[in-house]
Amino acid sequence: MLDIRLIRENQKEIEKKLQTKDPKVSLSAIVELDSKHRAHLTEVEELKAKRNKVSKEIGLKKRNQEDVSALMEEMTDVSEHITQIDHEVTKIEHELKDKLSYLPNIPFDGIKVSLDPADNVEISSFGKKREFDFPFLNHLELNEKLDLFDFKRGSKISGSGFPIYKNLGARLEFALIQYMLETHINNGFMQWMVPHLTKPETMYGSGQLPKFDDQQFKIKDEHYDLYMIPTSETVLNGLHMDEILKEDELPLKYVCYTPCFRREAGAAGSQERGLIRVHQFNKVEMFCLTTPEESNTTFDMMMKSAEMILQGLGLHYRNMLLVTGDMSFQAAKTVDIEVFLPGQDRYYEVSSISNCTDFQARRSKIRYKNNDGKNTFLHTLNGSGLATSRLMVAILENGQQKDGSVLIPKPLQKYVGIDVIKPLA
Repeated sequence: MLDIRLIRENQKEIEKKLQTKDPKVSLSAIVELDSKHRAHLTEVEELKAKRNKVSKEIGLKKRNQEDVSALMEEMTDVSEHITQIDHEVTKIEHELKDKLSYLPNIPFDGIKVSLDPADNVEISSFGKKREFDFPFLNHLELNEKLDLFDFKRGSKISGSGFPIYKNLGARLEFALIQYMLETHINNGFMQWMVPHLTKPETMYGSGQLPKFDDQQFKIKDEHYDLYMIPTSETVLNGLHMDEILKEDELPLKYVCYTPCFRREAGAAGSQERGLIRVHQFNKVEMFCLTTPEESNTTFDMMMKSAEMILQGLGLHYRNMLLVTGDMSFQAAKTVDIEVFLPGQDRYYEVSSISNCTDFQARRSKIRYKNNDGKNTFLHTLNGSGLATSRLMVAILENGQQKDGSVLIPKPLQKYVGIDVIKPLA
């Protein structure tokens, strides 16, 4: 959530920046509500001051046995007016908070302005696309030979977009998760295991609600009002809701594995089948809380930790600085790490590292006491470290051999127990 004071003092500038993410953004109604809110507060404070002054006067007159009936009647009217204004103030505060909750975070200066993801900027890369000297297969065709996944039974029991991992597919998936967790832990992250269902207020704090309510899976009846997490970022952000941390505790570097659930699974089509876009997928998430001064350094550290995994797997990837219109709602800066999938002949995101500045901290009321004793909103950052489904596709398609087998990357072999997945006889 944005600071209303920032909007109040820089309406045109902030509106222009927000429109680079969403052209429909207008701050006029918010500024008008804020002005009305402040006017009501001023009025009610003046009325309360008057009531306090007259109350003392009434007490004095009573002690002198003077008639106070007129003053009493006047104060009754004043009290009723105060009640009316207080009610109106509460109503405006709720409306103002609601309108602010739909505003995205402000992009950093220097981010390319565009609404077209095709304008994202490649800032670095690792390795090269693999060249094949045989007709290569996509991951669905490989699966017919290797029997790693069961998409038909997943659809039968849960619907499309819910893959089942089996045999060496399940073992390879867990190997990826273990390898990623181990890498991040060695890089100084603290591991968490969190619930996969969470409250609406937790979703609100991370920026998922209210704007993206229709994209979530949820359980809502007379007993429960819970959401299935779209990412563990949501819950990790909620760990410190309504807390004041100490500056010397920061940065806090958290890592967590969870399944993730999303209603929006993307467009249908041959390139989106299998593991490319699904409703449920596994992800290891990095989440950091830090001072504003250290957030850029923390961002770079998270990038290195994610890249270390891909480099260890020997996969070609590129880092793309997202344009303003392609960034997430809560992000001020985002770099997507994309791997090349031969079967789709294009790059796909496997990690998205974002600096959310104080946007989530304001919504969640997470502050820290700085060395001067002042309570200040901290910065939060999040990043996939990594999402496994497309990473699995990259490993299979880039590691395939002419005989239909797939080489297992060396860092995963100790978890799987073999170095190659061979076709079924």
